Amino acid sequence: MTKRLDNKIAFVTGGGQGIGRAIAEVFAAQGAAVVIAARTVAQGEEVAAQVRSRGGQASFIALDVADAEAVRRTVDAVAAQYGGLDIVVHNAAAFSRDPIETMDMTTLDHLLSVNLKACFYLSQAALPHMKKRGGGRILVTSSITGPRVAMPGTAHYAASKAGANGFIRTAALELAAYGITVNGVEPGYIDTPAMSALKARFGEEELTRYIPLKRLGRPEDIAHAMLFLASDEAAYVTGQTIVVDGGSTLPESPVFMG
Repeated sequence: MTKRLDNKIAFVTGGGQGIGRAIAEVFAAQGAAVVIAARTVAQGEEVAAQVRSRGGQASFIALDVADAEAVRRTVDAVAAQYGGLDIVVHNAAAFSRDPIETMDMTTLDHLLSVNLKACFYLSQAALPHMKKRGGGRILVTSSITGPRVAMPGTAHYAASKAGANGFIRTAALELAAYGITVNGVEPGYIDTPAMSALKARFGEEELTRYIPLKRLGRPEDIAHAMLFLASDEAAYVTGQTIVVDGGSTLPESPVFMG
């Protein structure tokens, strides 16, 4: 039976846990050869091994996406090893809560490099390989935080994700001539290790109180939206983001959630 990503080579950053892991697993289950990139070796290798144990194709490579030269070397190596590159998913992310008044500039620079600048690093590195293939997919995990809503202490994160959405639209316009589409997904509250601090502080019941679907999202909810954007079904979709938030951005006010 034909799978949606048969014969595709996919490169997924931040693939060692959470949303990135789910993307790698779903893509591999749909026929892609997946290269998982992450900083934590043990996590990345475990995900790749798990995918292979289920009959999928996966390998791991250590990478810090904040290092532009390392990104270029890694993408070139992946394309050389697999004979090309079809899909790049920039999912790796940095997150912290720091008030603007006391924000450390080193923290700001690192977060912007991982979340926003890496969009440029990865796209520049992938572009020559995708042009050789006659097209490709560049996908970005954005967020509702920044483009649609705000959270105190996350101005740097919000700015990076709003910037990522601007990148998606402009890159889509520039790269359309090469048959390359650029899209993203904006997750809401997703039940990943990164959510542990908020869950510990507020409790899951309180966090889901104002989500119309009354639950946290699962990493697979994001992965399946990414699968659509990576597939042939989305061949005419570019410069867009899909909000996957259980409806949390819908109410004009919490009074409508009573």
